[in-house]
Amino acid sequence: MSLKDNFTADEWFKVMTGPGRAGAAVVAASPSGVTGLLAEAGAIASAMRESVSQESRTPLMEAMAADLLGQPAARPPEQERARNVEDVKNQSLEGVRQAMWLVSAKASPEDAAAYRNMIMLVAQRTAEAAKEGGFLGIGGTQVNDKEHAVIEELRQLVGGAETGRGLITHETPPGAATVRPEPGPDGSGNSN
Repeated sequence: MSLKDNFTADEWFKVMTGPGRAGAAVVAASPSGVTGLLAEAGAIASAMRESVSQESRTPLMEAMAADLLGQPAARPPEQERARNVEDVKNQSLEGVRQAMWLVSAKASPEDAAAYRNMIMLVAQRTAEAAKEGGFLGIGGTQVNDKEHAVIEELRQLVGGAETGRGLITHETPPGAATVRPEPGPDGSGNSN
């Protein structure tokens, strides 16, 4: 039995796409021109390859490496379409949160740490891939404030590398509906 067997097909899809979603969140925070987008997409792929190609891979990184070389999933699960870059960023961050939750719940702490490092490497390399601002490559900054903000948001979402473990802010599994109490007669949420 492989580590991948711990996950359903939909869960594994979320795990496999989590790092790419981290990169997408950075891209959506500060969209670049066509050349910048190509550089950022290349950085996402390169950082993922680097993470799964290390000599001291965890079982999760081994399983991800095997899938990256194999056949892609036949059909991704249905999801709401993003209407603008803010939606892309928010949906990407939620996808990372779900993926990190799944890895933390179903894999070893070493696997979770390796996955967290992969997500942060993808985010950092994506942000550094193209200068933002400027004109024709002159001026601008390598990583702008919006990209820094998303990287920090990702760091908080997955738990900083300095803590050594994921920061799971929800105990409910990804996709579970949140039940909110109906407001009381006075509108306070209290039934009294």
